[in-house]
Amino acid sequence: MLRAPRKQRMAGIHITDVERAINWWRERKPSPDGITACAEVRALAEVYALMVYYREHECDDASMPKQALDAWLAWYATTPDAPCIAICSTAQGDPVCKGCGRTEDEVQHWPLLTPVQKRIVWRRITMQATAWRFNRYAERARMATGQDHPDAASFADPVPKAGARGKA
Repeated sequence: MLRAPRKQRMAGIHITDVERAINWWRERKPSPDGITACAEVRALAEVYALMVYYREHECDDASMPKQALDAWLAWYATTPDAPCIAICSTAQGDPVCKGCGRTEDEVQHWPLLTPVQKRIVWRRITMQATAWRFNRYAERARMATGQDHPDAASFADPVPKAGARGKA
């Protein structure tokens, strides 16, 4: 089983993921009149607004309204699942994979993690940007996650190269 972290922490959906989900829904169900938003955007926007108001970076998925969580999960289903780039150094005894940046426990128990737990790991490894997926093997990582994926650039290469164009 996964080892409990030193400080027990509630699983949280980061505000940037709520924002990405809102924008994803806005593209799929644009406003018919330029004023009203679809139900999914309204549900997520309410959560987003409360997070901004209370200056929270994460929200607890267990307390999210069902409609907002369902909308977030629909967006999540379109994102790459695992950060693996098929260079797993945990199999060689490393406590943290040099390829993807996950711990040995995270690699081993990945299928058991919830979508929110997976996104927490994705955020951590993306912010650290020390794994090979973010430098030496960035091209391989883009291919593993799917180049045509709307969030592939944010997962595979968190720091755009000079002159590179693409989504922020």
